[in-house]
Amino acid sequence: MSRVLLASMLVLVSVAASAQTRNQASNAGAAGVTSRLQSQGYKEIHNLRPGPDGKWVGQATRNGVPVTVTSDRAGTTIAR
Repeated sequence: MSRVLLASMLVLVSVAASAQTRNQASNAGAAGVTSRLQSQGYKEIHNLRPGPDGKWVGQATRNGVPVTVTSDRAGTTIAR
């Protein structure tokens, strides 16, 4: 019984640590994408979120015009 309890606790700790690592990686990625977009002339960058395909999507302005931006891992940015 105690082995089952110990195994269950280890699984719970592992899942919690994995979720925290994913959140930290996501935050670091958002900061990197924000920095890249700023260097490309975008301002007021917000609502950045990673898509299932690895591309980041969010809203920004460029030359005062609001756009939806998509940025991939290679640094290619598409504004619509």
